[in-house]
Amino acid sequence: MKRSLACVLVLFSVLVIPGWSAASDKMPEKVVFALKPDKNPEQMLKEKQALEAYLSAKLGTKVEAIIPLSSAVIIEGFTNGTIDLGYLSSTDLVKARTAKAADLLLAGEIDGKTWYQSYWLTLKDKNYSSVQDLKGKPIAFASKTSTSGFVIPFWDLVKQGLVKEGGKPEDFFGAGNVYFGTGYVSAVERVFNGDAEAAAVSDYVFNKDKHLTAEQRAKLKKMDDQGPVPTHVIAVRAALSPEVRGKLKAALLGLNDEPNQTLRDKLFTSKLVEVDADAHISTLSEALKVSGQIK
Repeated sequence: MKRSLACVLVLFSVLVIPGWSAASDKMPEKVVFALKPDKNPEQMLKEKQALEAYLSAKLGTKVEAIIPLSSAVIIEGFTNGTIDLGYLSSTDLVKARTAKAADLLLAGEIDGKTWYQSYWLTLKDKNYSSVQDLKGKPIAFASKTSTSGFVIPFWDLVKQGLVKEGGKPEDFFGAGNVYFGTGYVSAVERVFNGDAEAAAVSDYVFNKDKHLTAEQRAKLKKMDDQGPVPTHVIAVRAALSPEVRGKLKAALLGLNDEPNQTLRDKLFTSKLVEVDADAHISTLSEALKVSGQIK
């Protein structure tokens, strides 16, 4: 009788508990990979198609790469099971882990480091030499969720005493002078068209040729920096099994090999490496609390 009851309970669990089934260790019929919308949409369209072809061949299943309007959509997709992989900032990863929606799969390694700097960029002919020179001036943050384009720069303002803890950017830059973009390029464009005196972005926006052309970068200069900033990550839906995660990780690590490195760098900026999740995002805790995004 006890054995029969146990069998019934196991069968009931398999049928009704989401994610628990005999096929849970198998690759899904379709893997959905969400890319962070941080540069020219037309350029990202070509890159997403190349990623779909590469991963579909590696995994033996259909892969769809999507470009949501915001990272919040990616986190929600992890939660409801409509997104399996996502390219996120480390700030977004903290939020996804807090919601128990996703885990860290791989992190970017830039010039041998899993961290980088945040820059304030301005036009080369401007006289600004530090963020302190921007008091009362219009500026642009990359987005409200960007680690290097808002969280770390705002944290730095508080550390310097330019904004009181619990305050807001407008307390220093002035009412109506703070713009939040939809990515690095949108913030820098405000500088080019004269709507902002400076933009907060990642250092590689200025130092690399992924986001801006050489001609555009030649018109800019770094006026200040702050950090360190944990590199972006590839996050994986928490409900996926270790076996599936392992296959996804192996396929993505294959981007580090020739001739896939060009696609890797266009999509993810740098080499992909395995890291300890807790150690990678530990420096963000205070900054996120200061920005009011994590309590």
